[in-house]
Amino acid sequence: MNRREFLLSSAAFGAMMLAAPSVFAEDKLTILGSVPNLGFPFFVHMLNEIKAEAAAQGVNLTESDGQNSATKQTADIEAALVQKVNAIVISPLDVNALAPAIEEAVKAGVPVVTIDRRVDGVEGILAHVGADNVKGGEAEANAMVAAFPNGAKIFHLQGQPGAGPAIDRNKGVHNVLDPLKDKYQIVFEQTANFARAEALSVTEAGLAANGKPDAIVCANDDMALGAMEACAARNFTDVKIYGFDALPEALVAVRDGKLAGTVEQFPGEQSRTAVRIAVAYAKDKSEPKEKLVLLTPIVIGKDNLDKAERIGETK
Repeated sequence: MNRREFLLSSAAFGAMMLAAPSVFAEDKLTILGSVPNLGFPFFVHMLNEIKAEAAAQGVNLTESDGQNSATKQTADIEAALVQKVNAIVISPLDVNALAPAIEEAVKAGVPVVTIDRRVDGVEGILAHVGADNVKGGEAEANAMVAAFPNGAKIFHLQGQPGAGPAIDRNKGVHNVLDPLKDKYQIVFEQTANFARAEALSVTEAGLAANGKPDAIVCANDDMALGAMEACAARNFTDVKIYGFDALPEALVAVRDGKLAGTVEQFPGEQSRTAVRIAVAYAKDKSEPKEKLVLLTPIVIGKDNLDKAERIGETK
């Protein structure tokens, strides 16, 4: 090759390299972001944060709404594997029912990061990012105890059976209240499946059978808001009701004195952290510094509303 041919070939190579970024930019990594049910505001916020972080990381996102069906969420994972996604970020509806699909993804070499709900029975999950829900349940119960130093009669609305957060929050509440059962009596305890309408009817049944409690401890805000409605209908406005998730509507209720408190578990930070871990591994096999990342929940009351992740969304 003479000098002229060399220069021409070098120029062509340089032009190709300049063009390469636009070509390769279309060949982005793709991740699946899956949440249990977009009928719940908590999971809408979680998926929005997943989307925002995926965009910040420059990756494509396939969105999945489990529609409160383990079968649907399983099918979404299987479809994503067929489409050869590069990573999966998922909050499983039921930690047991989703285990086989997650195991299938791991065996296929697709990194999986779980959020909020931890799947303990599957080896090889890249990481779990969530809140320490046991500590969250303990914080919620301790806030109630502090409000009633002389004891209280309590209703306890539990979350969806089989869901990791429901199991752990229930454990946390009982960790605090069981040793104090002589003073703090749970007179009514039932699941309302994290749903507002169900919490309304369950609370109405509890009030009819047991009369007015001093406090109602709920495993999420939707149930707390349903319980609040049931109490308001009977003009039981002095019942102290505690929620969990720090939804904007719940924060407004705390500000206005209609809810006594709500537990902030920082779902946005959970989601963004999970996406960062998944993308880092998908790009260059970067292992996370920690396989288990647990944020410590805090109780939000009137005095610390500024600590809530979604306070900017309140009106």
